[in-house]
Amino acid sequence: MMRICFATAALACLILSQPASAERIFVSNEKDNTITVLDGQTLAITDTIKVGQRPRAILLSTDGKSLYICASDSDRIEMLDIATLKIVRKLPSGADPERFDASPDGKLLYIANENDNKVSVLDIATGKIVAEIPVGIEPEGVAMSPDGKTVVNTSETTSMAHFINTATNKVIANVLVDSRPRVAAWTPDGTQVWVSSEVGGAVAIVDASKHEILKKIRFEIPGLTSDQAQPVDIKITKDGKTAFVALGPANRVAVIDAKSFEVQKYILVGQRVWNMAFSPDQKRLMTANGVSNDITVIDVGDLKAVKSVPVGRSPWGVAVAP
Repeated sequence: MMRICFATAALACLILSQPASAERIFVSNEKDNTITVLDGQTLAITDTIKVGQRPRAILLSTDGKSLYICASDSDRIEMLDIATLKIVRKLPSGADPERFDASPDGKLLYIANENDNKVSVLDIATGKIVAEIPVGIEPEGVAMSPDGKTVVNTSETTSMAHFINTATNKVIANVLVDSRPRVAAWTPDGTQVWVSSEVGGAVAIVDASKHEILKKIRFEIPGLTSDQAQPVDIKITKDGKTAFVALGPANRVAVIDAKSFEVQKYILVGQRVWNMAFSPDQKRLMTANGVSNDITVIDVGDLKAVKSVPVGRSPWGVAVAP
């Protein structure tokens, strides 16, 4: 009996001592028409996958088994199998898909069609567009509310955030923000939507129920002019306490207290920081840097950039799979 216990304990120790499977980082390279795959632990490139023309936004499926890719100039969504790293489906998207988001159940994709001034709703199972929602001119950002009842789309030329009821696929409110809004991001509790305006140089905090702007955040970086701080992507931690904003040609990520709306710090990253993604445990934040052709890894606890890694040409989107 004693020998069996010792053997069981030894086996348990052996299992616990084995390293956990490393996460993988996926980066879309706009000019190479590729997806770069990196080992999340070593940050070494493990694969380069050819995809459709001008890949931009990428998104993990809700079950974590697939990566959706906006192949913008191919006018389609490509579906990459995470296990095999093969493109297994090519789905319709509407004209020039740039960004998208999924319904909480993972059945639908809401896709911004920049050239058609619409948001297309794609049923993934059937591979069919089931609705087209007219919005403003040059729609880009798409963000699903935590409860799945509302999608927010940003239109660059109209300078608005459009609130769409997902039950009716109708626009229920339009909120005027600063020039060239790029990204919308919901707070985890669903009470606010943060909207970045690239040319306007501001992030608007919008009350999600009243559809009113609560606060605008602007950026002052020593040594840089105000027009160099061009906010694009926004990522908010799961606890709702901290927001990170990519500032484009300022080559920095702003760290914001999401309760007081005060900028706490600017983190220097690569050139023309564009989009970002957390690791699953949110201990790291990866940035895609479109001009320096690399990604930067930020330690979220220390609020420091720890490493930059070359990828393809004009990295645009980034996603991290467990």
